[in-house]
This record gives sequence, C-alpha cells and structure tokens, in this order.
Amino acid sequence: MAIDKVREYFRGLGIEDRIMEFEVSSATVELAAQAVGVEGARICKTMSFKDGEDGCILVQLAGDARIDNRKFKDTFHHKASMLGPEEVVAFTGHAIGGVCAFGIENPNVKIYCDESLKRFETVFPACGSANSAAEFTPEELYKYSGAIGWVDIAKLPE
Repeated sequence: MAIDKVREYFRGLGIEDRIMEFEVSSATVELAAQAVGVEGARICKTMSFKDGEDGCILVQLAGDARIDNRKFKDTFHHKASMLGPEEVVAFTGHAIGGVCAFGIENPNVKIYCDESLKRFETVFPACGSANSAAEFTPEELYKYSGAIGWVDIAKLPE
C-alpha cells in the first residue's frame, strides 16, 4: 500500500508519528476537511500534470484553489494537461484520493508548492491513502515533499 511507502519515508525523516489515519474517507477536499476538522482551504491537494512525453509535474496547492491555465502555461511553458488515473499511479505510486508528493522515487517527477498554501499556518496533505493526512507548515511541506520550487499558478475564490 502507498501509505506504507509514505510511512517508511517519514520514518527516515523521524516524522512517522505525523500520519493521521481516519475511519472515514478523506479522498476529496470536502471529506478530508471533515475528517481533519478544518476548513477545506487548509487541505493540501496534490494535482498531477503531464510534463513532456515521460515526465510529471506535481503541484501541491490549497484546497480552495483552482489552476489558472494562463499562469500554468507562463510558468511551465506548456498547456496544463492532467494525468489519467493509471498515469498518476505509474508516476507517483499513489492512487487518486491519496496522491501526495511524499516518497516519490521517480526521477521524472518534479514537485512544486503553490503560493496559495502560504496563507495558512498549517495545511493537511494526504499520505498515500484515501483515509490519511498529516499536518505541516507550508515550509515543512516544501522540505519533506522534496519540492524544487514555489509557483504561483492558482486562482482563489473571490
């Protein structure tokens, strides 16, 4: 299971105790917010996009944020094209509903954090399963996920 992979990755960082597992699903922003007990905006969703023929871009962003296609193209120099469910698993080892940027071993995956996360003291990304999360400051998320940059590609609700 992917959560075991994340648990092992966190163990190596000395933060295994950060993983929370729930009796209920946390597979969507709304469900995760209910499971954790926070507003949906504080759920960190990880979106996966194609990057050329054999690459993947993972962007971690706030739960209330949407991708701004113009900003995406200006930042990554190609149109935003999301991966299909099978491609997500192939690149990340995590299935939709539990996708996260932790423990990714594929060198063709580039991980970013979106500026939308910086509005919050802490955020809650999934941990490889559809019923897990962990709490991190945006800076910790950046560090522990192995992100290579901060980007500004989201639009927030008005």
